[in-house]
This record gives sequence, C-alpha cells and structure tokens, in this order.
Amino acid sequence: MSRLDAVAAGVKFVGTMYRDRAVAAYGARVKREPMDLLGLPAHQTDPYPLYDQIRSRGSMERTRLGNWVSADHSVATEMLRSRQFAVRGEDPTAFDPVPRDLLDLSLLALNPPEHTRLRRLAGPAFTPRRMAGYASLVEQRLHQLVDAVDADRGFDLVEEFASPLPVAVITELLGVPAAKSAALAQYGAVVASALDGVRSIGHLRRLAHAQRQLTRMFEDLLELRRQEPRDDIVSALVAEQDERTSTDVLLPLCRLLLLAGFETTLNAIGNGVRALLANPDQWRLLVDDPSLAPQVVEEVLRYDPPVQLTARIALADAELGGVAVRRNEWVVALIAGANRDPAVFDDPKRFDITRTSAAEHLAFSSGIHYCLGAPLARLELAAAFRVLAERLPNLHQIGPSRMRRTTAIHGPLTLPVAG
Repeated sequence: MSRLDAVAAGVKFVGTMYRDRAVAAYGARVKREPMDLLGLPAHQTDPYPLYDQIRSRGSMERTRLGNWVSADHSVATEMLRSRQFAVRGEDPTAFDPVPRDLLDLSLLALNPPEHTRLRRLAGPAFTPRRMAGYASLVEQRLHQLVDAVDADRGFDLVEEFASPLPVAVITELLGVPAAKSAALAQYGAVVASALDGVRSIGHLRRLAHAQRQLTRMFEDLLELRRQEPRDDIVSALVAEQDERTSTDVLLPLCRLLLLAGFETTLNAIGNGVRALLANPDQWRLLVDDPSLAPQVVEEVLRYDPPVQLTARIALADAELGGVAVRRNEWVVALIAGANRDPAVFDDPKRFDITRTSAAEHLAFSSGIHYCLGAPLARLELAAAFRVLAERLPNLHQIGPSRMRRTTAIHGPLTLPVAG
C-alpha cells in the first residue's frame, strides 16, 4: 500500500469511526447495547458489573452489528481452542473489528498455516533457558527503581516503577541499543494507544509517525543483528529466518513483541498493586511471605487482567454455548468477565492470593494463540510484587488512581503511593 493509499484509508476509517461512535452512543444510552455500553467512561473505569450483567443474560448475547458477545468462561475457552474460529475471516473485504491497514498485529492477526510458521520462527527466542537469563536483569532493575523513589514523600507507582521495568526488559530482550530505548518506548506507547481504536485525525497522524519511526528502528536493528549477532531475540529471529520469511514479516513481529512486552506488563503491575493495597489483608499476606508472589501473579491476572477482551470469527456455521453462530459472524470473548465466572471461580469478586483455581484464568488467551511471552510476563510480575513487598512493606495508596479510558486495555494511568 502506498503512503497516499494509507492516508486515504486512514481518513476513511476516522470518518467511519465518528459515524460509528454516534451510533454507539445512541445504542449505549437508548438501546443499552452491551458492546456500546463498554465504550462509556463509567464502564471503562470499572467494566466488571457490566460483564456480570452480560453473563447473567445467557452464555451469548447479540450485538448491535449482529455478532455475539460473551462473558462466559466455558464459551470463551471453547472458542479460543476451536479451529472453527479464527482471528480473521477468509474474505478480506468483510467487516473486521481491527483496522489492518493501520495496525499490523503480526501473530495476533494470522490464521494457520501462516500463524504456525511465524510462531515456530519466534519460538526459539522464548525458551526457558533464554527466559531464565533475564531473571538477574529484572531483579537488578527492580531494586534500582525502588532505590530511586522517595517512598516517604510518595511517588507515582505507574510512572516511576511499573512503566520503567518492562521498558528495560523489552529493550534488552530485543537487543535495542540503550540510546534508542526511550524513543522505542515512546513510539510503542503511541501504537498501543490505537489498540482501542483511533480517536481523531491528530491521533491518526501520531500513529502513522510512530509506525514509520518503529519501522526504521527495527529495519536498522535487523540489519545490525545480521552483521553483529548477539544473545537477544532479534538475533534469534534473524538466525531462524528462511527464504519464506521476509523483513516485511519480521517487522510486525518485532512491533508485536514490543507492545506485548511493554503494555501488558505495565498494566498488570498497576492492576496488581491497586488490588493488593485495596485489600490490606492480602498485602500483609504477601509481606509476611514474599514467596507467595507467583500466586499473586495468577490471582491478579484472573481478577483484573490488562487485556480485557478478544474476538474470533466463525469460519463455518458452528454451535457455541448452545447458540448457533453463522459463518462470518464475530464472537467477542470478554476474557476479564470470564475470569470472574462463578461457575469456575468461587466468590469471584473477592481478591484472594491463596486461591487455588486462579491459574484457570484466560489472561494469556488459550489454544494456538496462547501468549508466547507468558513465561517472561510471569517472571517480571512475580519479581515486581516480591520486591515491593520486601523493600516497601508499608506501601499504601495516598490518593485516587486515574484509570485508562479504554475498553480493550485496562489499567491505571496514575497510582499515587507512599511507603
């Protein structure tokens, strides 16, 4: 696609977006459409009561566009594991909830066999040995961050702790030169902001600029690692590259690794600390026994995951949750709602780090699209919660947190704490 075509597609998309938002606002306020309601600020701040309402009305519910939405754990699990449902349809001109011309999500937007081949290519970069090698980096960076904050006067946990950690890890993991790490994080944050949709022409311009800059940075990095390989993921990808895998395939994969490694970890730390401090008995359990940190991770990902939903399209007529789903109909799985399904989790609204069933959550998806970076995420999160409990046992919230105004991604923008 030429730059002119991309701009035209973007302008058309934004125009459609404004029309759709007007219709969505009507659907939310007048017709009480479930997916439209999720776009309202109150539900973006706390979507869980709405998830409960959707689940109480049945395993599946029709949306305004004639598709389906579900907050049922069994429905979400079945759909994510079924080969009858895919991340994109076979007709490239059909309705698609993701603007593919504006945001290439690599593995997340591919069906087999392309998905299988690319995942196999990326797999060696996420071996247990390689992930274990990052443990010392994570530990060192966490202690540096705690050393730098003024715990007595107070600090913003998101800005001064949750955000710098994944930036340090993902830049080291990708092999990005230190001088470019700040720019990489900045452009990655702009691209991540479009996961919930483009809000305006200005937002579209910022997204296009960030995409161009990331493309240049990763093109340079791929070429550098071909000439000077190191022990990092980009070097591993280059080493595994074959004649069927062009640079145009590796670039979106690098962007995805950046977004997945940064945005999800950042919000999971913020959500986890919010939950722990809002439940002092649970925080005290962790302080008294920091070895509970891995259990904290699973309960945080169940209770308030950073990624709230995902979608699949039916490749053929199918039955899901006792409902007939027609070919080319989309099903939106509210995985954060499924994680609080009382049919699977006892007292699901309670945050309990001793819960034994927490690992049944769907925060990392399921099936062939199960998160490739889950081991690294678990490593970072467990270390973050443990170090906070060990170094700042008197940590407490000193003001209201400000939440993201997004639907797909959930987490605090600010979280003032002291300790």
